[in-house]
Amino acid sequence: MRTVVFSTKTYDRRTLTERNALLGYGHELIFQEARLTLESVALAAGFPAVCGFVNDVFDGPVLEALSAGGTRLIALRAAGFNNVDLRVADRLGIAVTRVPAYSPQAVAEFTVGLILSLVRSIHRAHVRTRANNFTLEGLLGFDLHGRTIGVIGTGRIGALVARIMAAGFGCRVLAHDVREDQDLLAHGVAYVDLAYLMSESDVVTLHCPLIPATRHLVNDTTIAAMKRGALIVNTSRGALVDTDAVLEGLRDGQLGGVAMDVYEQEADLFFEDLSNEIVRDDTIQRLLMFPNVLVTSHQAFFTQEALIAIADTTLASIAAFEQGRKLETAVTHALIVPR
Repeated sequence: MRTVVFSTKTYDRRTLTERNALLGYGHELIFQEARLTLESVALAAGFPAVCGFVNDVFDGPVLEALSAGGTRLIALRAAGFNNVDLRVADRLGIAVTRVPAYSPQAVAEFTVGLILSLVRSIHRAHVRTRANNFTLEGLLGFDLHGRTIGVIGTGRIGALVARIMAAGFGCRVLAHDVREDQDLLAHGVAYVDLAYLMSESDVVTLHCPLIPATRHLVNDTTIAAMKRGALIVNTSRGALVDTDAVLEGLRDGQLGGVAMDVYEQEADLFFEDLSNEIVRDDTIQRLLMFPNVLVTSHQAFFTQEALIAIADTTLASIAAFEQGRKLETAVTHALIVPR
């Protein structure tokens, strides 16, 4: 099936091309490095399928243009679908698929890595020793064993993080979700309301989807309710966090540190080399000035296993659509469940 693939890097092109050939799909894949926006949507004209990533824009105007150009399928190379106006897609008859579970282990393991780096200032120590500063001043951390970890969202990724922190580190784990995972309950994880989780946790880690009910879940009010000096880790979606509220919490010491692999305004920053340019996003620049802030560029998913799984699921969804078979990975507006 003729498919235009937006927001591609070398690793995307290599993996999709190799898996397309190896699995015998024979899709005609046309790669675009450009991000899909209203300005670039003309590149999709005439393609029945469009493959997008997390920062591609599938709002109403873009979807209208895609539909007019003959697009009938949007295949997302990601689990999240908050960048798609599903109401409009449903109205236009455009099917939307995603990759619901590419490698939950990849994101969960990266999350734990961020927690460890933040708690023990590993990222700061690395920079200092490269500058021949071998002192320990300012690097004092705390044991995770016996501490309380709050996990918001216990789907595949959140559940793995909860198990690792409970069984691997001996943490007390509190969880918040609309659905309780019975296996986690059996392992001693306690489901509590959001207010209690925020007030009790030494580290809060976010693993819920971005829907209207969870936008800016971390805000002035929830931060004020946290333990003074508690940490926030976000490897889910940037807009779960009100960044201005986080900056204020860091300034007044209410927050002891923040680790972010995602950022609300990341679309024009992440996945690009801007080292020789002036970055005009003042918010991210202010964040990076804090020594107790660790920002990575949406790389939690980025493992060999995850790239293969993403490619395989995406290619299979395109094939299923082409052959008129049931789309196991389809998502529609009717399927969104508030959390």
